[in-house]
Amino acid sequence: MSIDTMSASANTTVRPGDAVALARALVAVDSRNPSLDPSGPGEAACASLLADVLTSWGFRVELNDTGNGRPNVVARVGRPGGRSLMLNGHLDTVGVAGMTHEPWNPDIRDGQLFGRGSTDMKGGVAAMCAAAWHASQHGLAGEVILAAVTDEEFGSAGTRALIAAGVRADAAIVTEPTRLAVCPGHRGFAWAELVVHGRAAHGSRWDVGVDAITLAALVLAELDRYQHEVLTTRSHPLLGRPSLHASLVSGGTELSTYPDRCSVQVERRTIPGETSADFVRELHAACDRVRAVRPELRADVIPGHAQLPNEIAPDHHIVRALSAALDHIGVPAPILGLMCWTDAALLTAAGIPAICFGPGDIALAHAAEEYVLVAEIDIASAALTSLITDWCGVVQ
Repeated sequence: MSIDTMSASANTTVRPGDAVALARALVAVDSRNPSLDPSGPGEAACASLLADVLTSWGFRVELNDTGNGRPNVVARVGRPGGRSLMLNGHLDTVGVAGMTHEPWNPDIRDGQLFGRGSTDMKGGVAAMCAAAWHASQHGLAGEVILAAVTDEEFGSAGTRALIAAGVRADAAIVTEPTRLAVCPGHRGFAWAELVVHGRAAHGSRWDVGVDAITLAALVLAELDRYQHEVLTTRSHPLLGRPSLHASLVSGGTELSTYPDRCSVQVERRTIPGETSADFVRELHAACDRVRAVRPELRADVIPGHAQLPNEIAPDHHIVRALSAALDHIGVPAPILGLMCWTDAALLTAAGIPAICFGPGDIALAHAAEEYVLVAEIDIASAALTSLITDWCGVVQ
């Protein structure tokens, strides 16, 4: 569905430009991603609340379904045709199992806003929305596009749909939690499954059975050697070295039987210049080296989901503009690499140079205790307000 104009509701009681109040309102809404947690309701209620708030603040708002009734919120303010800036953030969260506090009760204690999604990343979404409102009060010569998207935690259906719909801007800020650092690059990842085939036999028949689990372990040992001897020699100035690890292992049927199959799911974290195809070749090469001494090894490599890294030059104009905005409000920030993956990579690949900057600590994302510093929400909002005003310009 696409809704060009929307009527405000009771959800519009958030005072215009109040980033912390908006963050609390968003955290109070359960928006667990149903692709990760089957009991999760998705983003619809959270998107509706945000759309109502932004409409009441004077934005031009659309709700665009990204599948199964899970809508993106796309809100615009300023003048189309001028210099444009996209502010992007996701509304979905991961599950809440094992949390040590109430996930949907947005308590503020000791300057910390608690709740699932507070740091990842409803605090960032609230900061970008408030910043766009504050900047718009100056009369913008360009346009700000707010994109609050679905499904980042699973398949990024929201940002993919945004790009497919032709939404574009001259640059983008993804307000993921960076502890207010400016992050022009982040790692990518690639998944693959290694399936090793053996031969089932009675546990006493070493002459007949082929142990798939032991053969898989030999391949893992070879991958470990490769990681420590080769991957440690590669490095990126902001992101450090690439890595790999075995995530899940399954195989065997009972204690007294040679296992005829072993499956190992492996993840590779990539740096710019590396692709998922490189990872597949690395897995095949490791199998070849083991097979040279254990010719009975039979293995399949099955490529899985992968996302490319993101990289914007540290002296790119959007990086310099954001750094200048932080200097302007008296909070200079470092330029760092982000270890996790974000939708910024999709935006950059679509021709929208994207960097990450936002309140919160990624170490608290998905955690049993999740919170964001209230002060960081306000600082992020102030910095983004300054950036928007400078980037888009004001009407003279």
